[in-house]
Amino acid sequence: MTGAVGFRFGAERVYPLAHAGPDPRFSESLINSVAAVLVGYGYPPFESPEDWAGLETALAGYLYERKDTT
Repeated sequence: MTGAVGFRFGAERVYPLAHAGPDPRFSESLINSVAAVLVGYGYPPFESPEDWAGLETALAGYLYERKDTT
């Protein structure tokens, strides 16, 4: 990784990642960090359990391919 942050037009898509099972990086600490970044940008704080669960679900939906349930 170059350390540069930004959009690269024409770059190949990396996400969603293959979902091979539990990922130790996807943790309560990660969800808390993402929530803190959003609040730092002026979004309302996460207070209800439903808001926390929604954030976790949305983040997992972006990061990982859906598991086949068939």
